Amino acid sequence: MRIDICTLFPDSVDAMLNVSILGRAQERGYITIQSHQIRDYTTNKQMQVDDYPYGGGRGAVMQADPLYRCWDHIRQTYGPGRTIFLSPCGRTFTQDVARELKEKYDHLILVCGHYEGVDQRFLDECVDEEISMGDFVLTGGEIPAMAVCDAVCRMVPGVLPEEECFQEESHWDHLLEYPQYSRPAEWHGRKVPEVLLSGHHANVAAWRRKESYKRTIRRRPDMFAQFDQSKLTTKADRKILRQALEELEAEKASGEEQPEGTEK
Repeated sequence: MRIDICTLFPDSVDAMLNVSILGRAQERGYITIQSHQIRDYTTNKQMQVDDYPYGGGRGAVMQADPLYRCWDHIRQTYGPGRTIFLSPCGRTFTQDVARELKEKYDHLILVCGHYEGVDQRFLDECVDEEISMGDFVLTGGEIPAMAVCDAVCRMVPGVLPEEECFQEESHWDHLLEYPQYSRPAEWHGRKVPEVLLSGHHANVAAWRRKESYKRTIRRRPDMFAQFDQSKLTTKADRKILRQALEELEAEKASGEEQPEGTEK
């Protein structure tokens, strides 16, 4: 997987993506992430990349030509890739979108906007799609670009030790992850659920699955509605879901929601 990022702030991007897990993955050759300074592709002494918007209005708009030159250099040097503009006007980025990008493409070109926006002609000519982080606005596209890089690259084989590292996490199957605990066994009077101390792996797995169901239904009923229950092919699997629903119904009847992870 190769990801190229067109940005006005490459130092910020590099500081985040060249360390820790993604940094080691790059060193080992599993992924390549490279930032490109858009100002390097201007044709004026001031290295100006923006100008006033036609029609008037506040602020400035990023010009099409420096963006195009940067984008074209990447394509000419590293080959064509799926070009994505990070924008609040795009489709919302989700785990499913991250999986789609990882599975369909081996080269992504991420374009980070700034100021009041980007000349629409560049978007029309060069961009394959726009992606948004959600219903809010940021000062630039660097944070969304880093989020896309992290979410996509961590699923590339070799980046994480095992696929289970991300397959059991929130959003993978339209479920939220179960509660996690570490030492000590009791902290501020709060105890780790006994099942996690039992050493019984099957019971631990069942408890975690049940708590995942309960957490998702409580917090994200919209997400749980997308969960494919046809994947529950065994009686044991269906029993775990039934137990989760029964416990939630009991909580509702009592009028008191139990703390997450509490044993009934």
